[in-house]
Amino acid sequence: MTEPNDLERLRKLFGPEAGPVIHDPEFKAVAARIIDPSGTRSAPYAGLPTLLDAPYRAIDWKNPAEGLAGLDVALIGVPMDLGITNRNGCRFGPRAVRAIERIGPYNHVLRTAPVMEMAVADIGDVPFRSRFRLEMAHEDIEATTAKIVAAGVAPLSIGGDHSISHPILRALGRDRPVGMIHIDAHCDTSGEFDSCRFHHGGPFRQAVLDGVLDPKRTIQIGIRGAAEYLWEFSYASGMTVIHAEEIAGLGLEAVIAKALAVVGDGPTYLSFDIDSIDPAFAPGTGTPEIGGLTTREAQAILRGLKGVNLVGGDMVEVSPPYDATTNTAHAGAQMAFEILSLMHFSPSIGAKA
Repeated sequence: MTEPNDLERLRKLFGPEAGPVIHDPEFKAVAARIIDPSGTRSAPYAGLPTLLDAPYRAIDWKNPAEGLAGLDVALIGVPMDLGITNRNGCRFGPRAVRAIERIGPYNHVLRTAPVMEMAVADIGDVPFRSRFRLEMAHEDIEATTAKIVAAGVAPLSIGGDHSISHPILRALGRDRPVGMIHIDAHCDTSGEFDSCRFHHGGPFRQAVLDGVLDPKRTIQIGIRGAAEYLWEFSYASGMTVIHAEEIAGLGLEAVIAKALAVVGDGPTYLSFDIDSIDPAFAPGTGTPEIGGLTTREAQAILRGLKGVNLVGGDMVEVSPPYDATTNTAHAGAQMAFEILSLMHFSPSIGAKA
């Protein structure tokens, strides 16, 4: 039972006479950046939508250095689904994620407000030369990512189908192969399909063969479904694969520990396919597979990766035409926010202990 003295103390600190005061130093610092002196804050549904409510920064892609100067992380849309093998529509994913109105700004588990504590901007979308040609689109993604990386900025890309990861990795791993934490229903290491090697089912095979992804420092989490016969490259190349069916027995802490051990302290890419999440939570995707992660499990895995040396990341495969409730876009935006939060603690980016 609350004692009279305790109740009096609470009334003094939090009663009507005290006004809208926040006493906890950390919470107070976050609130000071959100709540203006009049006591109000921007409505989450007002203004122009941007990725994770980051400020928008227009980039002149013919001379991008000036526009990218000073950024730690560039949020960029990649509205391309020419590599899809089933239900298309994730070309609309970046726009749907921008429209989600309440993500962040504070991550209460990782204890960071990443958009406020790093220099972050939504820099728009990859400038594609053609909406019809897959290989050309990949060239544009690689060239755009290379410009971001050359400016010393970490890219966080919002797809788009998962084939976008291959050209991004070609830009990030150009000087040395990177490791990868890959959360997905599918390994995406298959070979040629319908006379094409560059579809969304094979980006990581191609990245390894191009020498930009280190398979021994790659872990794939949440794998399941009927396409297992296509993933022999993952095993042959030395990737670590954790199937969705194994996670309950292993426990999330063991999964996280394995991921940390596999990637070590080297440069690492984080790729999150929204179909890693069970379609009960995220139905709006091209290749849904039942038996997946819950949103809470996905968050727990990501949050357990604090301190990984991230050099970039992506969140892909949100397909709004199959997302009647916007739950998928909401989950995708939240997972992108978790990745951005992790970037604050990366030795290569924000590096706050």
